[in-house]
Amino acid sequence: MIKSILKQILRTTNFYYPLQGSYTRIIANLRKRNLKKKFEPFKGSGFTCNFCGSSYSKFESWDPPGADAEALARNKVLSGYGENIICPNCLSTARERLVRLMIEKSEFPEKKKILFLAPEEKLYRWLAGQAEVISGDLEPGFYRFIDPQIRHSDATALEFGNGTFDLVIANHIMEHIPNDRLAMREIFRVLKTGGRAILQVPFSAHINNTIEEPAIKDPAKQSALFGQKDHVRIYQLHDYILRLQAAGFQVKYLTDEELSDFHHYAIQKGEGFFSIVK
Repeated sequence: MIKSILKQILRTTNFYYPLQGSYTRIIANLRKRNLKKKFEPFKGSGFTCNFCGSSYSKFESWDPPGADAEALARNKVLSGYGENIICPNCLSTARERLVRLMIEKSEFPEKKKILFLAPEEKLYRWLAGQAEVISGDLEPGFYRFIDPQIRHSDATALEFGNGTFDLVIANHIMEHIPNDRLAMREIFRVLKTGGRAILQVPFSAHINNTIEEPAIKDPAKQSALFGQKDHVRIYQLHDYILRLQAAGFQVKYLTDEELSDFHHYAIQKGEGFFSIVK
């Protein structure tokens, strides 16, 4: 109760997001320093980070919090956790490394325009150095340390005109959105013909149907059902593809085996990639 009241006071006085951003940076810097020391003996061949170029025989693992672990294990969800997830040198994540690899593999116009929802730091900074990138989120204050110009954006009601972007990235956000089908249609609308969307999500190929409660607002129950306190579903692999196709996209799922050339970049073990084109 006290924590909730304090958070509300900080929000109303506009101190919450700056403090949260500072705290995030301090924790990240401490973690980076500790991991560099911890992984010094593992420097060398094995895995290479495609952001900082560092190589180690293994990367840092990332395990889900206890409250989330049971639901993820029970449903065999590929959710970003596991072995060799975090680069010990720059803290890039497996999901950021995979997205960069797939962007580099694809052909885009020279002066590409990108919409990046809920931007991830390493990926955003790399993209911003070579393209026009507009970032957005429902709570932009959380991301101002990444992009001071981030906009308030609702994925279900994007403020951009039809055919504005060459690429839309919404990496691991669909599982947060109650009306995910509307968000998919909005992303389709703002993409140019031939444009691409990167919409990776946690999913399972071992459940019969997508598990969801779009109206749920109970963090403890969400952790128990979906493996994260702010998720509203676990996608069944084929159902997720069908939802994207219903929004108008052409979709091809590239399996982990088809991404074998990228395994030395320490991408998520077992995860494939949704190739999504308008």
